Amino acid sequence: MSFARVRALVVVGVLAVAAVVFVIVALVRDTQGGPAAGEGCPAGAPLADVTLPDDPAEVTVKVLNGTDNPGLADSVTNEFKNRRFTTQKPAESKSKLKGVAEIRYGPDTVGKAQLLRAYFLAQSKMTYSAKRKGGVIEIVIGNQYRQLATTTEVNQSLVEVGEPTLPPGACVKPADKDS
Repeated sequence: MSFARVRALVVVGVLAVAAVVFVIVALVRDTQGGPAAGEGCPAGAPLADVTLPDDPAEVTVKVLNGTDNPGLADSVTNEFKNRRFTTQKPAESKSKLKGVAEIRYGPDTVGKAQLLRAYFLAQSKMTYSAKRKGGVIEIVIGNQYRQLATTTEVNQSLVEVGEPTLPPGACVKPADKDS
């Protein structure tokens, strides 16, 4: 082996060792606490659950018909039932909606609302209210609604929309110790 090859192998070996050391040091000294660390949470701020559900059965939806099309809320509710969501009795919306859908959610359902957003291919309007309590998410179906996304489309949409973001003024809800 020539001297140039030996020298090149030594340089590459030193660079590889340096990279491994750099990665280990970076991981050990990492001080980030996730989307929000919780220590700086102001008193009285709502605690938002930003975890995506593992199973659609963990998500409870109430579908409201925001169109002039009778029975649309019933059919969308059945679509969600067929996809294993927990559903409540559908109803009529007091106002009409021009878009695809509006998802109304509170601090307890931030991650679950993100999953539902994927079923509308991120074309739904997201309406967060810090005062909304409970685990029910209201979905108002609008005039531009055609159908819910397929499983493959939902997975692709989840990749596009990314992880749920923390709503303004909210703090991350601590994870359960059991999980």
